[in-house]
Amino acid sequence: MSILERHDTGGIAHLNMNAPERLNALSDEMLAALQAEFDSLMDDRSIRAVILSGSGKAFCAGHDLKQLTQGRQAEDGGQAYFKDLFERCSKMMLTIRKLPQPVIAQVHGIATAAGCQLVATCDLAIAAKGTKFGVNGVNIGLFCSTPMVALSRNIGTKKTFEMLTTGTFIEADQAESLGLINRAVPAGQLETEARNLAETIAGKLATAVKIGKQAYYHQLELPIERAYAYTGDVMVQNMMVRDTEEGIAAFLEKRDPDWKQ
Repeated sequence: MSILERHDTGGIAHLNMNAPERLNALSDEMLAALQAEFDSLMDDRSIRAVILSGSGKAFCAGHDLKQLTQGRQAEDGGQAYFKDLFERCSKMMLTIRKLPQPVIAQVHGIATAAGCQLVATCDLAIAAKGTKFGVNGVNIGLFCSTPMVALSRNIGTKKTFEMLTTGTFIEADQAESLGLINRAVPAGQLETEARNLAETIAGKLATAVKIGKQAYYHQLELPIERAYAYTGDVMVQNMMVRDTEEGIAAFLEKRDPDWKQ
């Protein structure tokens, strides 16, 4: 049994975390498997969108606490292991951001601590109603410092800080209103909704989506004048793509575009 399953259909890669007995925790093994798959997707031009889901009762319960406890047994008390662990986790999260394909989190059950970070890191998220989200490390004396990086870039400052300092959970409907997820749907519709979103994206010009995803995140970090200058250059780059020229011509001629990519 693979800890991470992958099925590709119609230009969509579906990655399913498959460690239900550990609530799909981000163990050393899970982090390595996710990193390997995301690395392989980086240059895979046949894939236009990615869905990330989890088996069993939960999407992802965050880091594996048993492994964290074992890490403490090293001579340095685990300092080197912990530093390496959080660097590996951050690298995996950043790889999602750098992928040319949009990544959709298909969330159910719970998404806690680094699992909530994973949802916040994905470009889009669909969740089953009743799903619980939290950055609850503070409840065991571990402030969710790395998860707050992604979470604070999804929802407002005060609500993020409240979640981080109280360890309280929010449910899918509130997560939608706060902007952590795109929408909450009945559990029976979760897979279909995620698939429909992926198919819609997969039907667009992949080059344009790749250019747009990169530009979207970069401009967020820039002052507004620099953001306009940067995105103007990006628009020029996009306009020079042959398939963009074809897309505009097809729209004006009221026909389907004959895209080559």
